[in-house]
This record gives sequence, C-alpha cells and structure tokens, in this order.
Amino acid sequence: MNIKKDFEKAKVHCALTPGEALKMLRELQGLSQNELSRLSGITQSNLSALETNARQMGRERALTLAKILHVHPAVLLFPDFDIAKVA
Repeated sequence: MNIKKDFEKAKVHCALTPGEALKMLRELQGLSQNELSRLSGITQSNLSALETNARQMGRERALTLAKILHVHPAVLLFPDFDIAKVA
C-alpha cells in the first residue's frame, strides 16, 4: 500500500498578497488591528497599510507578526509561494 497515492497534492485555490495573509491570520485568531498593534508594537495605522499592501511588510515586521500569530514568517512574506514554479 502506497499512502502517497491515496492523497492528492494540494492546489492553490487563490493567490494571497502578504497583506491579505496578515489580515486573514489576524481575523482567524480573533484579533482587531488595535489588539495586534498593542501586542506587536506596530501602530494600527501601519498595520492597516500593511493589510492593504500600501506598505511592504519587510523581514523584521514579518518576524514580529509571525511570532504573535504563531506562524512561520514565510507564511506572511510569501503566501502565494509555489515550489512547482521554481523546482
């Protein structure tokens, strides 16, 4: 029995921007922008700009937010990464 044959490879159903990924993770965890601001030290206006992609997230902000949201920073920086496109 080959277990790998029993499963289908996951497919990307929609591409997300880093801002959309941030907003989705924040909302899934029941946090408001103000609450995430308080936890992260990033102002609410900056979080809003990140979520709307008006401002780039950058490595340091991604590390800070990922720790609070309990995800790997790559989930925020590269939410639409597809290994099949580079392998």
